[in-house]
Amino acid sequence: METQELHRGRLIDHIQLVVRDLAASRRFYEAVLQVLGVPIGGTGEDYFWSDELFISSGDSRAALGKLTGRHHLAFQARDHAMVDAFYKAGLAAGGTDNGAPGERPYHPGYYAAFLLDPDGNNIEAVHHGAHARSAASVKITF
Repeated sequence: METQELHRGRLIDHIQLVVRDLAASRRFYEAVLQVLGVPIGGTGEDYFWSDELFISSGDSRAALGKLTGRHHLAFQARDHAMVDAFYKAGLAAGGTDNGAPGERPYHPGYYAAFLLDPDGNNIEAVHHGAHARSAASVKITF
């Protein structure tokens, strides 16, 4: 087995979305993740994944034949320009507007945009304003 390297955040190990149209979802997620600087990690006939996000078709072995329903996922953005690019790329790749880029009242500096993916999931990109990170990600090697 070759060595693999994963990067993880603080709370979620992984999330699986089971979707109706895998090709439409892949177009959408490839577009928005590319502008966020997150590559697709792997693909198969009935799935694809990127970091903590695993997306599969309803007929995949991992799905057990059931769609997951509506979810809200928020991706971290480096700055306002990245939030704006996420929104533009997502619309161009089949997403639907659910809140144009702008300041939100959640806390000072909260700048976000919201899109509905092809299955109606509410997908957000957010920049939390001026802040410092201890590390870009947690690196896991096995």
